[in-house]
Amino acid sequence: MSPCTLRIKLLLPGCAALAAGCAVGPPAPDNPTASPRAEQRGEARALEKAEAECAAQGKHAVAERSEGETFYHCVD
Repeated sequence: MSPCTLRIKLLLPGCAALAAGCAVGPPAPDNPTASPRAEQRGEARALEKAEAECAAQGKHAVAERSEGETFYHCVD
């Protein structure tokens, strides 16, 4: 038996086991970047964007949280 044939015979069952393990494994998380730190960075960026947009109107941004989401409004 040649070394290539032996490698193929060992590689094929390994690949099949890996594919089966991935198919049966736990589902991927809904949002892998939803760590508290990532959420804070996202909200900080959204506030900065809102502040910039409101500043162009001569106003400032106010954050309001409703049903788990943050909304930004421009006020005088």
